[in-house]
Amino acid sequence: MAKKSSFEDNIARLEEIVNKLEKGDAQLSDSLTLFEEGTRLAAACGKMLDQAEQQVVQLSKGSDGAPVESGFLSEDE
Repeated sequence: MAKKSSFEDNIARLEEIVNKLEKGDAQLSDSLTLFEEGTRLAAACGKMLDQAEQQVVQLSKGSDGAPVESGFLSEDE
């Protein structure tokens, strides 16, 4: 069973792809394959960010459904 990629894994791979494409020394077919992979990763990251935002919104609603203002706690707190 394949491991589900984390946001951090996707970003790291996306950075690798960008670096390879910026060098400009890959064959056209390889560049197209990398570009396609990069667009899939960017879309997956966008979806993950949207889901995280929705969780924050849900967690920020009070019991009556009204918004509740609260700051984010740092990891140190």
